Amino acid sequence: MAKYLMLKHYRGGPEQRPNAVQPMDRWTPQEVSDHIAFMDHVIDVLTERGEFVDAQALSPEGTFVRFDGEGRPPVTDGPFAETKDVIAGWMIIDVDSTERAHEAAAFLSSAPGPGGLPLEEWIEVRPFLQDAPAGAE
Repeated sequence: MAKYLMLKHYRGGPEQRPNAVQPMDRWTPQEVSDHIAFMDHVIDVLTERGEFVDAQALSPEGTFVRFDGEGRPPVTDGPFAETKDVIAGWMIIDVDSTERAHEAAAFLSSAPGPGGLPLEEWIEVRPFLQDAPAGAE
């Protein structure tokens, strides 16, 4: 088994899909409810298969923080990535293969959006690092 992080982007990916263009804050309450119910269904299916580890939705708000000397962590409310690059949420799965991780991501991508149509949003799939890279000698 290997762990993978599946990242849901706000319209990120190689190309925009027609059903993923409208931001969620413009959806009807029923469309939002249906979308969240589908996410819960994905979690249930992955849990039944023994593949679900964790998931969280993320707020579009946040801060940038970096080291700037002892006791001085600068904090700013930007600059933020463009909206299309902001991560909406993530899910961690533990599956047998990369192919299975891709299948799970495609299932997640089929979540309904406006009008109940599948969003076909791009899901970024990243394996957890198994071994730390060797240092230069």
